[in-house]
Amino acid sequence: MNDQSGLIEVLDKLAADFANFMWGTPLLILMIGGGLYFTIYCRFIPFRYFKHAINILRGKYDRDDDPGDITHFQALSSALASTVGMGNISGVAIAIYMGGPGALFWMWVSAIVGMSTKFFTCTLSILYRGKDDRGNIQGGPMYYIETGLGPKYRPLGIVFSIAGLVGCLSLFQANQLTQIIRDAIFIPSGLFLVTPIYGNLVVGVIIAILVASVIFGGIKRIGLVASRLVPVMVALYMFAGLFILLKNVTAVPSLFMLIFRDAFTGDAVAGGAVGVVIITGVRRAAFSNEAGIGTEAMAHGAAKTNEPVREGLVAMMGPFIDTIVVCTVTAIVILTSGIWQGNVANGVTLTTQAFTQELGGVGQLLLLVSVFTFSISTMIGYSYYGCKCAGYLFGSRWKGVYNGVYVISLVIGAVVSIDMVINILDGMFAIMAIPTMTSTILLSPKVMAEARRYFAKLKVQEKVKA
Repeated sequence: MNDQSGLIEVLDKLAADFANFMWGTPLLILMIGGGLYFTIYCRFIPFRYFKHAINILRGKYDRDDDPGDITHFQALSSALASTVGMGNISGVAIAIYMGGPGALFWMWVSAIVGMSTKFFTCTLSILYRGKDDRGNIQGGPMYYIETGLGPKYRPLGIVFSIAGLVGCLSLFQANQLTQIIRDAIFIPSGLFLVTPIYGNLVVGVIIAILVASVIFGGIKRIGLVASRLVPVMVALYMFAGLFILLKNVTAVPSLFMLIFRDAFTGDAVAGGAVGVVIITGVRRAAFSNEAGIGTEAMAHGAAKTNEPVREGLVAMMGPFIDTIVVCTVTAIVILTSGIWQGNVANGVTLTTQAFTQELGGVGQLLLLVSVFTFSISTMIGYSYYGCKCAGYLFGSRWKGVYNGVYVISLVIGAVVSIDMVINILDGMFAIMAIPTMTSTILLSPKVMAEARRYFAKLKVQEKVKA
């Protein structure tokens, strides 16, 4: 038993060292600096054309004969099914637990520049769509790297896809969903008559069966389920969160002051380490909205459109909805409750305690339902990403094999420690970000050329209508 515990500790440390090494200063410069470059280079397109993006999302420009598999709305829903998930509930709690309130400020910064990053990556996912071994149109970093930059850059696509095979496993979602079911149902009801690992295993198997029933239907079924599930889950969660904010509205201004002050002082972190606050915020933002990681480009690359810029504009709304809106609500609820101070609870347990303190049993029930829908939707979305990586590396026939491995991994995620899960996924996300950001910077002039063409055409169309 001691040998087993010792091995787990060694693996935990290796995973932590790996993640910390990958999320060093060079990657922070690439992510934040790259996002700033995109924002300035495109002259703030995501912010100037926000209303136009909403019209695209509403289906104003949809055409049935456009190439692709799903609508703009379904593409954004599929992407949000992956991003609006446990990163918004337990990921924010982890950010506050590890980096203090100031980490939220750096999540905001990452999201604001991430809007431009997503505009570029997802425009490229349509502009340079490739074809798989069966001749089907595919989008994503690995395809626009090879199609846009040429075959000599294919190693970057391979690196991205290999990391994606592991990074797109929903270990974190399975782990946190299991944790809240254990905390909210098993323990209070006395159902934990055996050791916790067996209870976690049962939950993991049930989760795997639910997810398998959707993901083996392909992107069209994923897009259909996501487009119905995502709006409902966001509305439900936001209702509970905003109710708590209104209940404590007088405390909100002081909490924002706390966030801004701690972002540059690191008072809530041991030793006042501002660097820890920044790194924690950027890491959690990357896990939350995935801007620059490349996963989002795989979902948007399946959209039915002949206009790459349209999909880029739709995609850039993701970080705004995900981090600026949903993550902020979660953070304010946790900070308002005061339960984060001196609390040893981490992840979804901390968020649950905050909602329960503010809303009682109703808050716990609302959070349980939200966590369930958030987790399941993310697991569904991530399976598609992993399948695309498997298809690029080994051929389409291996997608079914990957889905089988993916389903089994959900059971594993339900029983392993949260620290190991976070560090493994963080490390893989970092590896995925390197080829994604590098190739997007190299291809950014192509995006701007396409943007100038699109907006000139749009201007002419608006004049004709007028």
